[in-house]
Amino acid sequence: MKQQRPFSYGKIFVIGSGFLALSLAWAFYNAYMPLILGDFIDSRAIRGAIMGLDNLLAVLLIPIIGTWSDKIDTRIGNRLPFIVIGMPLAALTFILIPFASLSTFWILIFVDIIFLLAMTIYRAPVIALMPDHTPPEKRSTANGIINLMGGIGAIIALFGLSTLYGMNRPYPFIVAGLLLLSTFILLFFTVDRNPPYAEKTKDEVLASNSFLDGYRLLKTKEFRGHLFVLIAIFLYFIGFTGVESQFTVYAVEFLNMKESTAGFTLGFFSLSFVLFAVPAGILGSKWGKAPSMLIGLIVQPIIFVSIPLIPILGRMIPELNQVLLLQVMLFIGGIAWAFINVQAYPLVADLGGKSRIGYFTGLYYLFSMASAIVAPGILGLLMDVFTHSALFYGSAFTFIGAYYFLRKGHNMIKRGSK
Repeated sequence: MKQQRPFSYGKIFVIGSGFLALSLAWAFYNAYMPLILGDFIDSRAIRGAIMGLDNLLAVLLIPIIGTWSDKIDTRIGNRLPFIVIGMPLAALTFILIPFASLSTFWILIFVDIIFLLAMTIYRAPVIALMPDHTPPEKRSTANGIINLMGGIGAIIALFGLSTLYGMNRPYPFIVAGLLLLSTFILLFFTVDRNPPYAEKTKDEVLASNSFLDGYRLLKTKEFRGHLFVLIAIFLYFIGFTGVESQFTVYAVEFLNMKESTAGFTLGFFSLSFVLFAVPAGILGSKWGKAPSMLIGLIVQPIIFVSIPLIPILGRMIPELNQVLLLQVMLFIGGIAWAFINVQAYPLVADLGGKSRIGYFTGLYYLFSMASAIVAPGILGLLMDVFTHSALFYGSAFTFIGAYYFLRKGHNMIKRGSK
């Protein structure tokens, strides 16, 4: 048993910078890639399906890479080798996306896939750095800091980079790519090569060196509650990812906003998330991770069901500032999302114990990113078949389902631990 070194908030902020760059790239990508695809494709469902298929690679590889990073032993530790490969490549290909969009559709897709592959290589390892450096009792607070940094990244993307996008399409991609590169350098020279709260995998879950063998364990009665928690995460990420990827389409095509204004408006969701990420983490430490998530899972669908009423109110009250009201509703939704998302990863990491952090990090991203395969296409199809407002109704339904599975799974885990 290695001697545990003191917990450092400074290192958590540095690790959070990696999540800041990751969240900045994803937030901007999800908001504007559907609009870029719109240069080639009219159908919202097909654009959404392409956004979903882009994530198939991530779903297949992130759990394997997370498990691999538990086992690998190199001169620079077990997480950094993946970060060294993934972050610089992601930076380069993100810069190339707008230039590829000026060429052919297939060149754009090729660059997009390489970008997503690079992001996939380093995503689970960079997130696993937090529990590697943090004792379990401080992980909700530490993840609040991580999500604060991630929220700042989303704010930079949706407020700052959206403004640059309105000026010139390549500018925000260049800025984001350079930020990814500089964050990589900061992480490389700061994080511990042998973190105090990480151990190499030794137990039966991964004894066969097979991720699939570990996944089969989730179907056993003992781990059924763990599986239900992961199903809840899958469901609410369908709603979140669908809104994140289709909101600009809703705002531009249905509300007649400018593209840059649509991204700016979505930024209010991220703004409140940033402001409440740390408080949500502190409250999660006091109330419990699952109970805090359940509060958010009640509030979030109420907000989403209310958003389609704004244009109706606008027709009834002509002087109503619909854009401002929409921004307020998204701000409240961001608070609810903080209660949900800040607790989720620490909850899953705790399920794995010290020796399976990377493995359960992989599971977390398997279930959360699997939703990204189906969410844009499903909610885009609802928008095509019914109306643009179906985006929010469909999303609300997924949060209600997540509430059911999280509550059931959490109760099963509590009973099993007694």
